[in-house]
Amino acid sequence: MKTNKPTDKKSDIKLLVVISFLALFFFKIDLMTELGVADGVLYVAVVLLARNLSQRRYIIIFAAISSALTVLGFFLSPPGGELWKVFANRFLAIYAIWVTAILLLQHKKIEMEREKVVIELQDALAKVKTLSGMLPICASCKKIRDDKGYWNQVEVYVSEHSDAEFSHGLCPDCEKKAYEELERLKKKLDRGTP
Repeated sequence: MKTNKPTDKKSDIKLLVVISFLALFFFKIDLMTELGVADGVLYVAVVLLARNLSQRRYIIIFAAISSALTVLGFFLSPPGGELWKVFANRFLAIYAIWVTAILLLQHKKIEMEREKVVIELQDALAKVKTLSGMLPICASCKKIRDDKGYWNQVEVYVSEHSDAEFSHGLCPDCEKKAYEELERLKKKLDRGTP
């Protein structure tokens, strides 16, 4: 995830300065030591620190800079050591730099995906439909007032604010009342009175 908060930019700038000075410090060490010393591996620390920057591209940038300084150190350092060992040390240093960079990029990608999933889960949790608190309900018709001020049937309101579905039927008490009312109406009709 790209973060563009001012605090991230400020901390990135501070860390960029620290990492740059560290890379230059390691380069100075490289220039003061003979070619046979494997001091190019020190640049792995530069790449590791770049992982703390907000954007993944800095890992690649500092891996490339560290590799360039390792190669440059080969040409500018005082002579010493056997040539094949010097090449091997420089190659291993560059290899270590890039293996570290690739692993950090994968880790950063996984971390960003995890953050994305966490945000999606938080959004989903915020959208979970639950009924809570006081619901204004009409004492007569049993309609519920929604947050826009409209009165809705209980079934409509509950369906819109939860995952509940309704199947209509009669409870035993209402069934008894309905049959009694039906019998009463039937008797009235049989007598011919409305």
